[in-house]
Amino acid sequence: MTAPSQFDVKVAILGGGTAGLAAYRAAKEHSDSVVMIETGPYGTTCARVGCMPSKLLIAAAENAHQYEKSAAFGVNLGKPEIDGHAVMQRVKSERDRFVGFVLESVDSIPSDHRIDGRARFVDQHTLEITAADGQVSTLTAERVVIATGSRPSYPAPWQELGDRLVVNDDVFDWDTLPESVAVFGPGVIGLELGQALHRLGVKVLMFGVGGVVGPLSDPALLDYANKTYGDEFYLDSDAKVEKIQREGDKVLLGYQDKQGEYQEAKVDYLLAATGRRPNVDNIGLENLSIELDQRGVPVADKYTMQTSLPHVFVAGDASNQIPLLHEAADQGKIAGDNAGRPSNDIRAGLRRTSIAAVFSDPQIAMVGEGFREIEQRLGKCGCFEVGEVSFENQGRSRVMLVNKGLAHLYGEQGTGRFLGAEIIGPNAEHLAHLLAWAHQNQMTVAQMLDMPFYHPVIEEGVRTALRDLNAKLHLGPEMIDACMECGVGS
Repeated sequence: MTAPSQFDVKVAILGGGTAGLAAYRAAKEHSDSVVMIETGPYGTTCARVGCMPSKLLIAAAENAHQYEKSAAFGVNLGKPEIDGHAVMQRVKSERDRFVGFVLESVDSIPSDHRIDGRARFVDQHTLEITAADGQVSTLTAERVVIATGSRPSYPAPWQELGDRLVVNDDVFDWDTLPESVAVFGPGVIGLELGQALHRLGVKVLMFGVGGVVGPLSDPALLDYANKTYGDEFYLDSDAKVEKIQREGDKVLLGYQDKQGEYQEAKVDYLLAATGRRPNVDNIGLENLSIELDQRGVPVADKYTMQTSLPHVFVAGDASNQIPLLHEAADQGKIAGDNAGRPSNDIRAGLRRTSIAAVFSDPQIAMVGEGFREIEQRLGKCGCFEVGEVSFENQGRSRVMLVNKGLAHLYGEQGTGRFLGAEIIGPNAEHLAHLLAWAHQNQMTVAQMLDMPFYHPVIEEGVRTALRDLNAKLHLGPEMIDACMECGVGS
């Protein structure tokens, strides 16, 4: 709806994405005086430009790859012919279908609870809303939930590339596949899209900094990932790129290759997958006395989503926490619930074990605490151990010809508690769920080994890593006392 010139509400929610929608539903359980303010199209980042369209592109790539590797099974299908137009037509058609489901949910919200416009804080409780036609209205809210999402971020000079510079949002609007792409950023988005495009016949060059691949922090898994993906397409995760400039309808790159030799290449597009920036830099936070982190993002309590201003909550990609859909939904529900409650009844919400997956091949998954986090907490006194399994000789993996990967599981000395895992390997998305359930239930490694494992399944690799970990752990009160300084058992 178009907002009246001035009005009051109990809860104002800035943003109508995954977190904003969850916050609206939760706040509505307590009050009917709730509005959701959205500046752009509804449909959520996940459905429009994130999880769903990327998985559609990956599904096409996986189909082509399976076709190519069929000869190894004695099934000779030859090289697949990729119809780039048909690939992108299906991606866009199914993407629009998923967006439609979200829009149906939005349409069920009363129109007087939805405001189209850009909101900005004027003071602690006052928001100025500017509609697309320039009309300005003023809203006073007892509580505010900031759920403004995020946007792709990249170095400003790259804008000189014009339409040769794309982000993941743009990829899903292509009518057909290009011949070549340079991907900058082998993180989750870059790795997924880059490998998918490569398998669909696009020449891909991928560049990163610091040797990082995906969300991995374990040095052994990073080495494995760099080699495995680098064997399939050009990947330099610690690149030295000396030249990026537009030449006609191409992008000219000058870089030192992995052997230290200077190379030049022309590509159709530079795909910037260098991270996302929370959309909190233009909502008037400077007019609030609110605590911000080093990125200028409001600091929120993990369990209540409350900021240093008791009446302001933050959720989703706009927060200083994990930017994933299921996290955004959880955060939105907590923030909206607390925004709707009386000020003396703020409650801690359910926070689940951290879980993340990268839908590359082999897949990458993270569960609980990662290696870097555990090393910082327990490494100084040697109070954790690592269990390992390679999938290269794991039975079911070899049968299916998906025998690439390495998994590290981490356990706590003294208590034997399972702390987390980093995985690169087949079916990592499924292995991660088993491990996340164990972690959330605070199981020990020994208890996890008591769980059933069928044969032959890829999950048996988890048991191998658990056995390796269990053999290395030293349990009992003496070890707990020795590691107490590091916070074992906390």
